[in-house]
Amino acid sequence: MKPNIGIINSMVRITAGLSMLTFLTIRGVRKKDASSHPMLIMMAALKVAEGIVRFCPVTAIYEEMATETDGKEESWQQDIPHHQ
Repeated sequence: MKPNIGIINSMVRITAGLSMLTFLTIRGVRKKDASSHPMLIMMAALKVAEGIVRFCPVTAIYEEMATETDGKEESWQQDIPHHQ
């Protein structure tokens, strides 16, 4: 698993993830009846982890889908019949 995000992107992910975790933790402590949603906490932790290891699975899937696998470039032009 090689890094697929840059240094600045990883720093932004770490900062955003830690900010989200801090917000959700404070919200959970102050409001006893309003629990923080576990999926939000997991997403925040995932952002921190992505920043630390510099690998994003969504970016990897996108890059894999965007590259040609057979080595041939295919035309994006449509075959439109010309009427005369």
